[in-house]
Amino acid sequence: MSAELLDGSGLAKRLKAELARDAAAFAAENGVIPTLAVVWIGDDEAAAGYARAIVRNCKGAGINTRQETLGEHATQQDAERAIDALNRDESVHGIMILEPVPDQIDLPRLINRLSPVKDVDGVHPANIGRLVSQRPPYFVPATPAGGMRLLEEAGVEFRGKRAVVVGRSDIVGKPMAMLLLHKHCTVTIAHSRTQDLAALCSEADILCVAVGRAEMVRGDWIKPGAVVIDFGTNYSDDGVQGDCAQDEVAQVAGMLTPVPGGTGPMTNYMLLDNVLRAAHLSTEAFVYRA
Repeated sequence: MSAELLDGSGLAKRLKAELARDAAAFAAENGVIPTLAVVWIGDDEAAAGYARAIVRNCKGAGINTRQETLGEHATQQDAERAIDALNRDESVHGIMILEPVPDQIDLPRLINRLSPVKDVDGVHPANIGRLVSQRPPYFVPATPAGGMRLLEEAGVEFRGKRAVVVGRSDIVGKPMAMLLLHKHCTVTIAHSRTQDLAALCSEADILCVAVGRAEMVRGDWIKPGAVVIDFGTNYSDDGVQGDCAQDEVAQVAGMLTPVPGGTGPMTNYMLLDNVLRAAHLSTEAFVYRA
């Protein structure tokens, strides 16, 4: 068996072109361009590189960006004042805080200060709670949202399927488990300390892996014909590697996201989609309560 590779790059390119048209239509109708504010606190170079990538990604989709840069010596009060100003600014529709932040910044406290309706990263407790209880509107973190979109576009059947999510982070593993549960899967959340993890994975019809360990999941962990979503992005001298041993897994799985070219491009697209959704929400008369 040779797995069907789920082409995230191709799908993201098509969806981004559609989104650019929708963003232009929104701007024409409302007189304002959908806008994302990127808050960078400190001097971390990886965060700076990510900020530049976000700006390029948004530009290609007709979405404006604003960069709010606070130095490495910024205080909690400085950061909270910046977030408060962006919350009040009606020309800003989405806000994301780049990580990592300096040690003196209390990130959870700062996230709690975000307006939930502008939280396009889906990290505010109000958005997390609405996702869990399935009470829209809410924002889902871009990486699991992109993984689900890939599965949906591939025509994957969810109802009654056994899904295993390896990884329990707040921005990938946990929300992915909730999304699968909402699709009527029977979901197990596992992690690197799960006993007999390989055996558990081998029972999954849908296996999602997000642990940050290069090639941890081997071919003999996979149920024949299973759908495997590899969220891993691990950098080494050999290039980018997923959390799955791609060559081995491809010989057993029915569908597989390649690394690179699978979930990564879809993550980039879903952030844009969240910003446009936030812009539309800004025009609607409702109260977004925590």
